Amino acid sequence: MRERWAEQGWSGEWHTGRMRNFVLVAFVEPVAEGQVFPRTQWPLHITLLRFDVDNAVAGQVAALAGPPAEKALGAALTVGEDAGFGRNGSVPVSLVQPQPDLQALHEQLATGVESAGGRILTPAHTRSGYRPHISHLHGRRLHPGDTLVLDRVALVDMAPDGDRTVRRILQLWSLPETGAARR
Repeated sequence: MRERWAEQGWSGEWHTGRMRNFVLVAFVEPVAEGQVFPRTQWPLHITLLRFDVDNAVAGQVAALAGPPAEKALGAALTVGEDAGFGRNGSVPVSLVQPQPDLQALHEQLATGVESAGGRILTPAHTRSGYRPHISHLHGRRLHPGDTLVLDRVALVDMAPDGDRTVRRILQLWSLPETGAARR
């Protein structure tokens, strides 16, 4: 894993002794491994787990995340009702209806991050407190009753090369492109 990341030019990611912020997400819009985007322009996604981990074990987290991510790919998801998250409910979101494969993926990712020495940033919203949702972003959103397939799970660096204004997709597990991920 470390060698593949170095081949991509991300060798600066491997400084030991420094905790960094990462997130595992299920994208619902097309993305590519290595893609960099502004922090204000996230593709639509379901956050699976936010965590800090020492750079030296980020590759280990990716290796631990791979098998459960690949196993969950193909799960059918349904968008539920709208809700408001954050301070005073000011962040509009679409809840994702409970789905066993998605919940199992979340829990396995949490266990993997913890086993690698990572620190989960939102423990109250983890495991039994997990409420999968898709934030509404710049007029883009899903609607109650929409269905989609879990077809893209990614590990995202929240500050590649120390730049907190952008995000980088470090690892992407995905189903082969079919052109019909959302139904």
